[in-house]
Amino acid sequence: MKAICFYFQIHQPFRLKRYRFFDIGNDHYYYDDFANEDIITRVAHRSYIPAAESLLRMIESSNGKFRCALSLSGDALEQCEQYVPELIDILKKLADTGKVEFLAETYAHSLASLIDPEEFMNQVRVHDEKIFELFGQHPKVLRNTELIYCDEMAPMIHEMGYKGVITEGAKHILGWKSPNYVYSAASCPKLKLLLKNDKLSDDISFRFSNHDWDAYPLTADKYMDWIASTPNEEQVINLFMDLATFGELQPRESGIFQFLEALPRFAAERGVDFWTPSEVVSKCKAVDTLSILHPISWADEARDTSAWLGNTLQNEAFNKLYSVAERVRLCSDRRLKQDWWYLQGSDHFYYMSTKHMNDGAIHAMFSPYETPFEAFTNYMNVLADFIVRVEEQYPLSIENEELNLLLTTIRNQATEIETLQKEASSLRTDLAHLNEEHATRAALANGEVPAEEPKKEAKAKKSTKKADAVKKADAPKKTKKAKAEE
Repeated sequence: MKAICFYFQIHQPFRLKRYRFFDIGNDHYYYDDFANEDIITRVAHRSYIPAAESLLRMIESSNGKFRCALSLSGDALEQCEQYVPELIDILKKLADTGKVEFLAETYAHSLASLIDPEEFMNQVRVHDEKIFELFGQHPKVLRNTELIYCDEMAPMIHEMGYKGVITEGAKHILGWKSPNYVYSAASCPKLKLLLKNDKLSDDISFRFSNHDWDAYPLTADKYMDWIASTPNEEQVINLFMDLATFGELQPRESGIFQFLEALPRFAAERGVDFWTPSEVVSKCKAVDTLSILHPISWADEARDTSAWLGNTLQNEAFNKLYSVAERVRLCSDRRLKQDWWYLQGSDHFYYMSTKHMNDGAIHAMFSPYETPFEAFTNYMNVLADFIVRVEEQYPLSIENEELNLLLTTIRNQATEIETLQKEASSLRTDLAHLNEEHATRAALANGEVPAEEPKKEAKAKKSTKKADAVKKADAPKKTKKAKAEE
């Protein structure tokens, strides 16, 4: 039996406003609220909402045979809650069908997995909590930011409780192998890898409405023929793409929604099922281990991390940001922590890419800046103000280790003070009891009756009188009875 595993991503970053050098130290709000609201609202109504409604109809028309997975960044969820709550309502309906699985990822859609394991695990944990709060699911499969993955991450992902991770079926990793199998991580064999089928995914995402493509027009029956014609032993075809493919990257006029909704019918005719990532992990055995020494992703032709960290500008900004990671985690300022997460969004580094040709055109299409250098300058101005705020709480002149020791000492002292306060309270209570006992003994020694004793004696006398009355009442009855017997 052959199956399709569909995964759709929803992500929108918190875009920065134009932030000048002279704003540093004076303006601590960094975001372009107008652009963020405009973009999420436009994309939601052109793409996310109609696509989600299509998924609902596909589940209903197939009697639940159609299944898929969604991955939503925390940044996107926050913007949806604020600007397009109707999208959240539709996503909840999808969750209620029991046929849609929600995947784990970094809350801030960050690159933390490449530099800061503690930050990575913390963001995944918080994202898990957010998904459960909104949709009632605890994710079982991880989808890291931009499908970034390497061997070094596998033990950490498995330790967090995830059974599988989805990533790119990069040609330079697979070689002659097919992405249409389940593999296990070389560094953690218990963790299963689901690899994106690059060609079949991009046929929909990027080539669907391309009139120059030799396979144009792409119809649902033709597409299913391609999938059904893959070798029988290849169990699963992983189709991973942005949900914005439907209605945004591929406009409604291209027929993309009709194409999507027709897939379950033609799949059923060819005996092709739909599985969620968790079902793939549970049903399929790994055919081999796969070693991925260097991080891969689903971006650009290289399928590596050069889309975000491929030049000096990007690396300068990236390393500067994470240089204060330890201090931000130690602070309790909620606003500072929120900015910390928003500034980690991978998109900020994507805009700084200086790539040319096809990759460069794609980067420019998504960037709100005229040039990568403008993106870098704006981000570094914001970052400079952010670091000033961090330094106000924890001066950079103090080394991280020394700062940790100082904070640990403060916390230990606070704990010790709390313990001593509890002990003092307990001693005061004991002392009060001893004083009362001493007063009672002194009164007895002087022949005095403590205040409570008269009450006890009166109660005892009352009980005695009551007992005597009962005896007197019962005595005549017993006498009469005895006489009757005689």
